[in-house]
Amino acid sequence: MLIQPRDPVFYMDAAYQEALKALDEGEVPVGAVIVNNNAIIGRGYNRIEQLADSTAHAEIIAITAAANHLSTWRLDECQLYVTLEPCIMCLGALMQSRIGSITYGTKDPRLGAVDTRSYRADLEEAYGFFPTISGGLLANECSQLLSSFFKKIRNKKE
Repeated sequence: MLIQPRDPVFYMDAAYQEALKALDEGEVPVGAVIVNNNAIIGRGYNRIEQLADSTAHAEIIAITAAANHLSTWRLDECQLYVTLEPCIMCLGALMQSRIGSITYGTKDPRLGAVDTRSYRADLEEAYGFFPTISGGLLANECSQLLSSFFKKIRNKKE
């Protein structure tokens, strides 16, 4: 049976829904999904505070879920959709997992490691590949969610 591919907005919206879960838990609202053969096989959202774990980023949680689903750490046939440009830790984990592509919503002007700060040449040389990158999908929605979260945090401090 041939499965028709879905519009990438469908998957980014699924990542956005994960980000809303993070928001509900008081976490920085970042969400991620990993897709294989047009099906979501891994989901994650930031859980740093809830798990008291600095590595509990949305991408890391989604990688673990996808690897468990496939029973392999190799995600070369998979695509990541994430609401915020990955940081260097997450990019390292995505490289280790051999993820095929990364689509992110909004840039991270402070910690982004895919487009904001590019490590591509060094990583491509070291690993012999680099995922396909696409940014800006639902950027306004993803950016607004993050901005409103941090504005609320700043207002609480005042």
